Amino acid sequence: MGNLRLIEKFYASFAALDAEGMASCYHKEIEFEDPAFGVLKGERAANMWRMLCASQKEKEQVFKVVFSDITAHSVHWEAFYTFSKTGRKVHNKIDASFEFKDGLILRHTDVFNLRQWAKQALGFKGALLGGTSFFQKKLQAQTNRLLDKFEAKSKQ
Repeated sequence: MGNLRLIEKFYASFAALDAEGMASCYHKEIEFEDPAFGVLKGERAANMWRMLCASQKEKEQVFKVVFSDITAHSVHWEAFYTFSKTGRKVHNKIDASFEFKDGLILRHTDVFNLRQWAKQALGFKGALLGGTSFFQKKLQAQTNRLLDKFEAKSKQ
C-alpha cells in the first residue's frame, strides 16, 4: 500500500471511529506530536486514538472527520465535535505531516492553532490563555493524565 493510500486508510478509519484500523497504519516505533498531547511514542500514540475514538462512541453527539489535500506526506483534516467539559462545539482545522518506514507511518505531526481551538472549546478564557505556553503545558498534562487512566483501565 502506498503512502497516499495509507493516509487515506488512517483518516477513513478515524471517520468511522475505528481505532484499530488507525493503529494498523502506525509503525511500532511511531512518534506522534500535536499541541494538545505533545509527543507520544509507540503504543501510547495508538492508545491516544483508541481513547479518542472510545470517548466519541460513548457520546450521543455529532462527531465528524473530513480530510482533503492528501499528498504522499501530508493531509489537511478537520474535526467537528462537542467538547465534553464545556458542551461547546469545536471545528478544529489540522495540517498533518508524515514520515514512513517499512510501509507504515513512523512519524505523524499534527499542527493546529491552539488559541483558536481553546476559544471554541473553552470560550473567553480559552481565547485569552489559549496561545500561551502555560496553557499548552497545562493542557498536555491534563490530556496525558487522561491517557494514563485510559491505559491503566485497558490493562485490567
